[in-house]
Order: sequence, then structure tokens, then C-alpha cells
Amino acid sequence: MNKESMEELSKELSKAGIMNKTKEEFSWDIEHFILIKGRYGELKEKVKKISEREVIEGKLEEIERAFNALLSEWNVNESKNIEEVFNEVDINRLILLTALIDSGAIEEEDGKLKLLKKPELDNLEIEIRFPIDDVEEILDEIEEKIGSQLVSEVAFLRRYFVEVLEVEKELIHRALEIAEEYVTDESLVKAMFVGIAKSVLADVIMELVKQKRKKNELIEAILEREPIIVEGKKEKINIYYDEEALEDFLKELQSLGYIKIKGNKVFW
Repeated sequence: MNKESMEELSKELSKAGIMNKTKEEFSWDIEHFILIKGRYGELKEKVKKISEREVIEGKLEEIERAFNALLSEWNVNESKNIEEVFNEVDINRLILLTALIDSGAIEEEDGKLKLLKKPELDNLEIEIRFPIDDVEEILDEIEEKIGSQLVSEVAFLRRYFVEVLEVEKELIHRALEIAEEYVTDESLVKAMFVGIAKSVLADVIMELVKQKRKKNELIEAILEREPIIVEGKKEKINIYYDEEALEDFLKELQSLGYIKIKGNKVFW
């Protein structure tokens, strides 16, 4: 979510009577990859020595299919616009185009790409990278039998959030409906589970606060319930928390007017 989307979403939520606040924070993303490189034909032979080679073989097969598709529709000495060659985000085509340019098979001419020759795929020098999680069980084999390099990418960025200051199920559901136009599916799913968990935890607290009028006793009783489990027909949510998190959540409920805390006493 960018700053403009954050501000627009906040306005829409406010119009719907849903309390919220915007947040900005300095953050970063870190990703780790394993890079292997070499002639395609040699890599294909070396991979056969790896015990669990499905991931690497699958990528090599994808590259071969992309190579055949790319050159089957491109004649020698024919020039094409970059958009025509790279008409959709395809990492395999990007790998191939890089290899073809480095080999001298393609040159850039007047903002276009010109195919000078059709080389054998086996002779192309290619670089392929895999998320480390995909190959972590065979890292030693890859290093020994193919050779590899660990590549780490760190991207510094600013993140933008809209925090919904509600715990009622209906308002959270409405907030999620509004947010659909502003956030990614992944963010929406995460927000949905957080919203459900907050609503369930609030219900448990409001039930217990009628029996436990002292804050320390209330927290102790809530901790005894951990984890809170919510089960549906096809899904199950386990809700975990610690004492510090409960302290913060009680403050949030107090700021929303659900409870009042004075010293060690809790009122509702």
C-alpha cells in the first residue's frame, strides 16, 4: 500500500463510521537466494547428480520451453520492440534474453531488439536463482556438484498501514469489504485473521471482566485460556498471546470505551 492509498482508505473507513488511524514506519525486506550459473547443457548434466533435483530440473525445463517459444516466433535479422518480445512478466524469458544479449545473439538497435543468430540452447551461459527455502535441503549437494553463490537482497522502504480501531465483528467485516479496493489479497487475508482474532479475544475479555474485577486476576484468567481456539467447518484459528500483549489490548479496549481501568480495578 502506498501513502495515497493509505489516506484514501482511511477516509473511506471514516465515512463508514469505522474508527481507524494511519501509520507509517521505516522497514525493510530481506530475501535470500541461491544462484547457479553455467552453460545450459552442462547444468543439465550436473543436476542429474543431485538427489532431490525436481526443483532445479523443473526450472531448466521451463527455460527450455521459453527458449523454444521465443525463437520459434523470431527470425534472424528481424527486429522487435521490447514490449513485443517481453509482453508479460516472465522471469524465464528475462533469463534467456540476458543470456542471448551476453552471447551476442541479440543486439539493441534504435530502441529495438534484433536477433542476429539462433544459438544452441546448450551453449548459452545462463544464471538461475532459487529462493533458499526451495533448495535448503540440498544446499551442500548444489555447492559440491554444481557450484553456487548465496545472494541476499536487502531493500529499505517505508510501509503504510491503516489500523482499524474496532473489535465488533460487524464493523471489522465492513472494514474488510472497504479495504478490498485498496490492498493486496495477501494483506487482506492477513487483516481478516487479525480482525477475527481481535474480535474473539475482546469477546472473551468482556465475558471474564464480569467475573474478575481486578486487573491482575483478569489477566491471569485470560492467560489460562491461551490458546483460544476458533473452529469452523473447514478452518481452525489458534490465538496466542502473552501478558505484555494483553496489557496493550486492555489499553486498546479502554481507549475504545469498552472497559475502564483504574489502578488494579476494571469497570465495564
